[in-house]
Amino acid sequence: MTSMISSGHLSAPSGASLFELTILMPCLNEARTLMTCISKATKFLARAGVRGEVLVADNGSTDGSQAIAAACGARVIDVSVRGYGAALIAGVAAAKGRYIVMGDADDSYDFDALEPFIAELRRGTQLVMGNRFQGGIRPAAMPPLHRYLGNPVLSFIGRLFFKSKIGDFHCGLRGFDRQAILQLGLRCHGMEFASEMVVKASLHGLRIAEVPTILSPDGRDRPPHLRTWRDGWRHLQFLLLFTPRWLFLYPGLALAVIGFAQLLFTNLHPAGIGRWPVGIHTQLFAAAGMVLGYQTMLFAMGAVLARHCARLNTPHPREQWALRMACGAGLPAGGALAALVGFALCASLTWQWGRSGFGVLDPETAMRQIIPGVALLLMGTQSLLGSIFFAALRSAFDLRTNEADLPAIAAR
Repeated sequence: MTSMISSGHLSAPSGASLFELTILMPCLNEARTLMTCISKATKFLARAGVRGEVLVADNGSTDGSQAIAAACGARVIDVSVRGYGAALIAGVAAAKGRYIVMGDADDSYDFDALEPFIAELRRGTQLVMGNRFQGGIRPAAMPPLHRYLGNPVLSFIGRLFFKSKIGDFHCGLRGFDRQAILQLGLRCHGMEFASEMVVKASLHGLRIAEVPTILSPDGRDRPPHLRTWRDGWRHLQFLLLFTPRWLFLYPGLALAVIGFAQLLFTNLHPAGIGRWPVGIHTQLFAAAGMVLGYQTMLFAMGAVLARHCARLNTPHPREQWALRMACGAGLPAGGALAALVGFALCASLTWQWGRSGFGVLDPETAMRQIIPGVALLLMGTQSLLGSIFFAALRSAFDLRTNEADLPAIAAR
């Protein structure tokens, strides 16, 4: 039986599961390997005595993959929205099993060896990740760039930022409790869906375990859908979007505070104390650091706001202030005040210069006034422009959300 599904995001449906396990395979032109994968999955269900189904989420195949899957006894759904994540989101929504094991339909994973996954799931584990580095990577199964740089680096960032013990963030073979994953509200349509699942599962405190998994060379006669640099960058962007405190806020706050402290000290003690530098060149660097640090903090606000508007996740309690600042009147009001003070300092110096007949000014005296003035003017302007950009960002997401809801409203 074939149905058309439009993939949006995962939401929990009502009704009990018909099967214990759904083996889910996203598919885009996998005619060469799909029969083998379905045969192995069916053999596992029969041998292990598991009541289950094989579900193929087809993402627009043009090579007859749908007919092959149906002929092999799999249930097929057609997913109109393109993307690895979109296919899996639709597949999870359509699955009839209490548990789901998902894996690529390119014969790189052995669907006849899923006993460790089902055993962990029956023990109450909510997300079971395969680990290819523990199970073994066969020759030519993974490009050296992925094996020695991409996967280790991205997995390290995931463990560092999200306090996760997962050693292989991007293994394509994983099992999970369907209801637990539905509650995460997964939304990413691209390859970063793999990161989103692990990140949100970690943030929500799901029980996660790893089992060794063997990765074999895929059976395709064409290049894989994965694009090394494009998809690697998208994974990294997604991980960083969920860590604005460490990426933007803390470094920006430190830089801004240090710059401000140095600038304040040099103005309060122009003669200096000991050998501590207080010259105008030091002031210039301090002001630059203060402005750059503040700009980085604005990026933190934008990242929290974007994540919130995209409904990717509820902001961390330590990030709520950023959401309030990005949405409230404090940012433009404070920016206007800082810009006015900065403008007043610059105007005062200009007035003094005019009184002297626009002659030569003492560089030391003039720069001690103009540097803080320009810094405040820049920060105030950034605040005003940032508040306008944040308002536009909120409006864009609101418009997109309303457009997405129109079909549902019209159907009522």
